[in-house]
Amino acid sequence: MTTWAPVEYTGVAELRGPLMVVRGTRGVGWDEYASIELESGEHRHGLVLEVDRDLAVVQVLEGTAGVRARGTRVTFTGSPLRIPVGAAWQGRVCNGRGRPLDSGPPVFGMTDAAVTGLPLNPTLREPPADPVLTGVSAIDALTTLVRGQKIALFSSGGLPHLELAAQVAAQAHTGGAPFSVVFAAMGLTHADAARVRDALEERSSAGELTLLLNLADDPVIERLLTPRLALTIAEHLAFTMGRHVLAVLADMTSYCEALREVSSARGEIPARRAYPGYLYSDLASIYERCGRVRGLPGSITVLPVLSMPAGDITHPVPDLTGYITEGQILLTRDVASYPHIDPLASLSRMMRAGVGGGRTRPEHMDLATQILAALARARQAGELAELVGERALSITDRRYLAMAEAFELRLLAQRGDESRSLEETFNRAWQVVSVLPRRELSMLDPETLDAHYREEP
Repeated sequence: MTTWAPVEYTGVAELRGPLMVVRGTRGVGWDEYASIELESGEHRHGLVLEVDRDLAVVQVLEGTAGVRARGTRVTFTGSPLRIPVGAAWQGRVCNGRGRPLDSGPPVFGMTDAAVTGLPLNPTLREPPADPVLTGVSAIDALTTLVRGQKIALFSSGGLPHLELAAQVAAQAHTGGAPFSVVFAAMGLTHADAARVRDALEERSSAGELTLLLNLADDPVIERLLTPRLALTIAEHLAFTMGRHVLAVLADMTSYCEALREVSSARGEIPARRAYPGYLYSDLASIYERCGRVRGLPGSITVLPVLSMPAGDITHPVPDLTGYITEGQILLTRDVASYPHIDPLASLSRMMRAGVGGGRTRPEHMDLATQILAALARARQAGELAELVGERALSITDRRYLAMAEAFELRLLAQRGDESRSLEETFNRAWQVVSVLPRRELSMLDPETLDAHYREEP
């Protein structure tokens, strides 16, 4: 059988930011992987963004700094970028392209997989079910993560969203089922990266974590690759090795800014806030790589983390993310205590499928609903107190204000290194609702109240 050697192209026509335009190409396809050899002998890597007749636009993963058009050779492999997959990724710390940062050897696997992933047949999807417990009371009690769900963490600038994401990644578990975490960090400063590594060191040492770190001074193109690399690793761990995987993607705003920069370099017509018009579909291609598959024991739960510029939830990145995901956890400065979660603005749409008898506690959903209803009533009472003074409120309204204070002090407030068991979270939740008179707890059945309610003076 005759084999053909790959064709080398030397016709680099233009270098534009992170992009390289190669002329005279034939048979090159979109998303094809390219090997680039510089005049100095250095090798870089690229992906084909666009093909127009004999021109191919290649995004260079390491950037084009120091590249000269003359003397550069480009070879196209005929297939998309693939990476080795398998258990060897667990316990490793790598950069955004999968190169080791932990002084270990390169990651090898018995097989490889395309970084772009494969579309999952919708008829094979199973609905999300069973909880992923985080050890953070405000999340486990009121916005429970469910295996196979995609739920976003929204934060204003200056709030500790990265700290909370690292805490969730360090503490999350499924109650004994095989579990792994894939943490993809994008656009981090060196100080933030060091804090994330420290927070996740124990989980990494246990061989349950894959950490991909793309730093702020790394090439912008690498930032576009990092979440897809993470999800390719997660898909193999989940659907081939049968593990439940939590994929944390922080910060997706940095990813979208990188996408905007590349779009601008390509000369594309901008849409809202200069982001490309395909931002929605691009985000969907990442977030939708989650779920459960019929007949397979594993699952992928995706937790994208977004910092909202100027705290604007209508900004294109959180706005479009909200359309795609199945809920959100919102951090706000209006809540003084860490983790600064606003319970009334947070929602897990799949929560009902992950809680209840045999999963968490039989009264979980009713108790969460009762707490949220009481917090909403307390907010109304607080607004009224600002107008007429707290002394003018009824005794019942004052009890609601006391309940809201107890909620923040006993249930919501939590240290960044504190992991609470589900039992402790429920004990605290019952202490909170017990501040109210029993007659106000209309969403809980009498038998449950008889077992757990202890009215406080």
